Amino acid sequence: MSPTTLLLLITGCLMLQPLSTDLYLASLPHLTGYFDATPAAVQQTLSLFVVGFGVAQLASGPLSDRYGRRPVLLAGLGIYIAASIACGLAISLPMLILARFVQAVGCCTAVVVARATIRDAYPPAEGARMIAKALSLLSAAPLLGPMVGAYLQVSFGWRAAFAVHAAFAAFVMFASVRWLVETNEAKNPAATRLRPLLATYGRIATHPGFWAYALPGSLSYAHIFVFISGSSFALIRVLGVPTEYFGYCFAFGVAGFLGGTVVCRRLLARIGIERTLTVGAMVALTGGLGFLAAVLAGIHHWAVVVLAQFLTMGAHGINFPATQAGSAAPFPREAGSAAGLFGFFTQVGALVTGTWVGMSHDGTLLPLATISATTGLLLFAGAGILHRHRNISV
Repeated sequence: MSPTTLLLLITGCLMLQPLSTDLYLASLPHLTGYFDATPAAVQQTLSLFVVGFGVAQLASGPLSDRYGRRPVLLAGLGIYIAASIACGLAISLPMLILARFVQAVGCCTAVVVARATIRDAYPPAEGARMIAKALSLLSAAPLLGPMVGAYLQVSFGWRAAFAVHAAFAAFVMFASVRWLVETNEAKNPAATRLRPLLATYGRIATHPGFWAYALPGSLSYAHIFVFISGSSFALIRVLGVPTEYFGYCFAFGVAGFLGGTVVCRRLLARIGIERTLTVGAMVALTGGLGFLAAVLAGIHHWAVVVLAQFLTMGAHGINFPATQAGSAAPFPREAGSAAGLFGFFTQVGALVTGTWVGMSHDGTLLPLATISATTGLLLFAGAGILHRHRNISV
């Protein structure tokens, strides 16, 4: 398996996550009318996805350590395809929420296996560059996803997004069956036994080198989830942006993510992982505080939301490759478990943020701007708290 083939397969697996959220963002405000539900209730289709994605990683990581990356990936893709079909056939909001939870289980398996495969195949610094390359490629999903999703909503309704989910996962599954080679050459038979598993997670969770990257990584994902969960309501319901134009607004913001991954690759080569993460945290802080300052100044325009999202997504494109690679670096034999635990904490941050956004919605931009500024401040602080421990894991 060539490096290019591996890069494309990893990109396909990682792309499932943004597609699973971004493709139907334009449908969220319309689901409130379709199911006669509140915005907070509809937000559960995101929140329960986050719960399933986070919790399942604690199992899928160790399973890939024991049985190998390839079989666990194929099983996860099969679950994802079946759950996507169930989402598209849902006749009630609780049924959709349940199917989204199961969909997240399959999705997280693909993402965890991709992260662990990178750790199998590359040393930490090169792994961070590979992740940045993959994230640059998968930027097509959050860039095009909201635009495609908006037109799917206008033309076919909300169910169409889940048909696309199933079709894309089937393509990734076919490619994995055809080309993916097992990279876990030291399978651990004890990886899924309860006592050794708890001991492994305890060792990872108490390692300061893990938290030196997992904390800012989780806060960075929480920061972008402010916009993933709240931008459609802010732009469509609060500011009156037509549904078919929402995708363009969101895509422009996400263009910052693509730019961030490009910047990340260059910074990693020039200044290293630690200083790259510092730069990303500063950009995130600027985006969050700038958004709040503009809203408090009375500037209520769609461009304010889009610019704040651009900076936030750009910061995430800088932060996330470094934090993913750095958090797994000290654990070459438990790369799957480390990737799973890292993913779990990123989803905890997203769950808290998404719930906060849904519950605080009041028909204005102020709650969204306040949450963005708060998470930006926390990220900036978190990037510096365990600064002295980063040399452990690189």
